[in-house]
Amino acid sequence: MTAITLKSQEPVYITGHRHPDSDSIVSAIAYAFFKRAQGIRAVACRLGPVSNETAYLLKRFGFDAPVLLEDARKKLKEIEMDSPESIRPDMTVYEAIQFMNELDRASFAVTDAEKRVIGYVSKSDLANISLGDTSAGIELLRHTSAADIAKTISGNLIYDDSLMHLNGKVSIVAMSKNGTDNYEVRDRIVIIGNDPEAEKKLIENGAGMLIVVWADGVQDDVLAAAKRHHCPVILSGHGSMNTSRYIYFAPQVKLIMRTKPALFNENELAEEAGIKMTRTRFRSYPVVDDDKRLVGYVSRSHLMSYKNKKIILVDHNEFSQSVKAVEKAQILEVVDHHRINDFATSQPVSFRNEIVGSSATIIATMFRENQIPIPKELAGLMLGAVLSDTLLLQSPTTTQKDIDTANLLAAVADLDIEVFGKEMFTKSAANMNQSIQEMVVQDIKYFDIGGCHTMISQCMVPSTRSLIGREKEIQECLDKLVAKKNLDLIVAAFTSVADEGSVFFAAGDKKARVEEAFPDTSEVGHDLQKGILSRKSQIVPALIAVMEG
Repeated sequence: MTAITLKSQEPVYITGHRHPDSDSIVSAIAYAFFKRAQGIRAVACRLGPVSNETAYLLKRFGFDAPVLLEDARKKLKEIEMDSPESIRPDMTVYEAIQFMNELDRASFAVTDAEKRVIGYVSKSDLANISLGDTSAGIELLRHTSAADIAKTISGNLIYDDSLMHLNGKVSIVAMSKNGTDNYEVRDRIVIIGNDPEAEKKLIENGAGMLIVVWADGVQDDVLAAAKRHHCPVILSGHGSMNTSRYIYFAPQVKLIMRTKPALFNENELAEEAGIKMTRTRFRSYPVVDDDKRLVGYVSRSHLMSYKNKKIILVDHNEFSQSVKAVEKAQILEVVDHHRINDFATSQPVSFRNEIVGSSATIIATMFRENQIPIPKELAGLMLGAVLSDTLLLQSPTTTQKDIDTANLLAAVADLDIEVFGKEMFTKSAANMNQSIQEMVVQDIKYFDIGGCHTMISQCMVPSTRSLIGREKEIQECLDKLVAKKNLDLIVAAFTSVADEGSVFFAAGDKKARVEEAFPDTSEVGHDLQKGILSRKSQIVPALIAVMEG
């Protein structure tokens, strides 16, 4: 019962911030588990690639990386659409009309055997056949087979001929005192009553096709004449009037379909599709996948009623740090431990913000409050997030609640905090064989400090001694990045838990302020700043003090 309920629900996407760290990724995974335990169809997401440390934790405890969330707005494939029925190009117009009436649709895509869209027809297109210019109907019938005509008029094809000669014109022969002499029938489709002599004479006079009404068959001499003159013969299932009406619906759809229909790709944003719709007059539009295979139809009514994604934010509350177009999403909750900055919504939300060192600490607390057990592997993953964000419980942001939570998670996961923590930081520290740029861009955050557009990167390294000899490479990388990203300042903090401190590099017009905040005492420069481990509670406040003081 629960599984059915979950499947029928619209998904709720749970995501951390851009340039995600371990706490951001793990909090999304853990809170999605928490919500699913409450019967909510929750999906953990990420807004960027996982770091070395996060990848280590996921592999260590057997979790997949969350799905990448690119936009808070829905794509067409994520909203309700009409089912992807279509018509074949070899269907007659009559069959297409019947199909539209049966499914109560005003239009259809025309698809090939692989369900790829090759055309489009609407009821108005089909109506034009009977209401439009006669010359158009004549041209269509000229290219219509005897079999399709027989099928459309509920007839019986008595004789067909591959050498038939049609000009598409239709004549209904009404017998008079002059018989058939007043009729020009050459190459025409001729409708006549049950009169064998007249039938034979019309064929001999060059009729292109003979349709006989109110008859059960034709005489052998009539059939022989038809064979000599390559004239197909059909016994109609209707009288003269309906035969003459229905015959114009015998051409195949491929002869009248639009060959360059307006299409939407299923990955297009519904919002953008709605804007495009205002430039055209159709009511319904085929939606295709990347191989142009039909997946459904979207109409104006669909785009008037849909709502964007339901999202829960964890480990952040600033829209600038969140998924693209988050301001247009249905934000349901926030679980965070950062300062509250530019957060605003159009409707009330659940907002939980605590002064702790890790968002995973808050989520673990919520498990306990709701008496939801934490599985062993998830407990280990969450412990890694707590230790990561508190730098093995050494960061100034660490609270007693973080310590108590870490002890509880360690007990559930059957792990020793110190042994596991050192293993995590050692194995997940930056690979010193990577390029400096690869190391720097793994964990970055943007700040506006006193009007100064600033990027602060924090890179965990096994030891700051591994930077010796790479100072020039680091500086050149930062100089390029500050120009490329149009920044006033870029700060790179290389942090080592083992060394209990960080080494700083900077680039940009405000570079000197970084040296003010973290002064070097040696002649060589780039000294280890002992005790400086936290970007949030130490690095950023120190930079604010020198730049705004």
